[in-house]
Amino acid sequence: MSTGKLWGVGLGPGDPELLTVKAARLISEAQVIAYHSARHGRSIARSVAEPYLRDGQIEERLVYPVTTETTDHPGGYEGAIAEFYELSAKRLAEHLDAGRDVVLLCEGDPFFYGSYMYMHERLCDRYEAEAVPGVTSVSAASSVLGRPLVQRDEVLTVLPGTLPAPELARRLADTDAAAVLKLGRTFGSVREALAESGKLENAYYVERATWEAQRIEPFAEVDPESVPYFSLALVPSPAYAARKSPVVSDAPEPADGGEVVVVGLGPAGPQWLTPEAAEALEGAEHLVGYGPYLAKVPQRAGQQRHASGNRVEADRAREALSLAQAGARVAVVSSGDPGVFAMASAVLEQAAQLEAPVPVRVLPGVTAAQAAASRVGAPLGHDYCVISLSDRLKPWEIIEKRLHAAGEADMVVAIYNPASRTRTTQLAQAREILLTHRTQATPVVIARDVGGPEEDIRITTLGDLDPSTVDMRCLLIIGSSKTTVTNGQVWTPRTY
Repeated sequence: MSTGKLWGVGLGPGDPELLTVKAARLISEAQVIAYHSARHGRSIARSVAEPYLRDGQIEERLVYPVTTETTDHPGGYEGAIAEFYELSAKRLAEHLDAGRDVVLLCEGDPFFYGSYMYMHERLCDRYEAEAVPGVTSVSAASSVLGRPLVQRDEVLTVLPGTLPAPELARRLADTDAAAVLKLGRTFGSVREALAESGKLENAYYVERATWEAQRIEPFAEVDPESVPYFSLALVPSPAYAARKSPVVSDAPEPADGGEVVVVGLGPAGPQWLTPEAAEALEGAEHLVGYGPYLAKVPQRAGQQRHASGNRVEADRAREALSLAQAGARVAVVSSGDPGVFAMASAVLEQAAQLEAPVPVRVLPGVTAAQAAASRVGAPLGHDYCVISLSDRLKPWEIIEKRLHAAGEADMVVAIYNPASRTRTTQLAQAREILLTHRTQATPVVIARDVGGPEEDIRITTLGDLDPSTVDMRCLLIIGSSKTTVTNGQVWTPRTY
């Protein structure tokens, strides 16, 4: 006898008319209807599916043993829930073994924070199992709010309210639009995160979207004591909000005094940040930068973040200058020192093209060459040069000439951007060029992720240097003819 099939059927957000045609058909045809419920026995999922049920169907009610994290189970809350899922899977397996198809009802979408997934992962290896998608609570909330979630190139982030407030604030600050689920007891920390990320003013509270009892309010005006689990925070499309904002005819002109400060974070954490840079970051109204660099900056209430990709330096600079022209204090975040292959040049280049000048300040940071040198001794103790092997902004022929010049001048060379996924040959060519001016025994420092969790410092020679072991997160220091290694330390004497 063949076994039955397990269906995880998404019911949508609550309105029975928002079920898909397929979901309605499967519910009416199924031999077994399974659904979760609390101890009181009532099931939201069953109430949504009720118009499509028929007489004679077997109903399997899967009753949660706990609905909060308070339990006397020896394994705690997680142990109680895991045991419940195992027992529930066995009950469904009995029907499947008997050849009966089972429809497990799931509010929203089965694979979107849905309860069905726990049965699926326990049974899909033994039985045919399929999920039928449903309208999510996020889509429903956007619909009843009457505002688009995202448009064009905007980014939507879906977050659980159970994240720690600082982490939630960081992620909210780094996105355009957001939905935060699992409110209820997390409401206070979610409100705190929305305020810290500068998103509270544009956030909405949506409760039981598409139900008769649905509720929609500005998030800042909601009483925390009135918030159930079936609610979410929604920060819809900022572009739409900007277009729909009322125009006040007597609104004041933007305040004077806007400026751009280009801040160097150093190569790693706060231990590399100067007090001057920390003060500038604290006082900025807007932070602009590459996403991973912005993530290193602690969140401050009311501060807005503008994250972007790694290859849009000019766009990033223009955005910062535009904010400053409107009177804002803007900090452009750069790794290492902003004046070394970083954002300072990009900002000044764009500022030079403006008709009305915008004040730009550059605050130094510890650059990668200095950080790497400090880990091994003093390889930069005499004249040295810094060369990037990236040919994205300059032709390789120029790089070759500069490598030859540095080699002929017998200068220590610090090499930035030695390799990437698409640039795999440049370092080998640079090594061959420098070998025409250096001996094979020339000391080489390979420093990866200096100051970070994956820091790795290696000392080798120019002859033994293997370019395949070097990636974009590495910096190389190639010694001069005077550079020496003693007792595991690399140093270049100040006398020549």
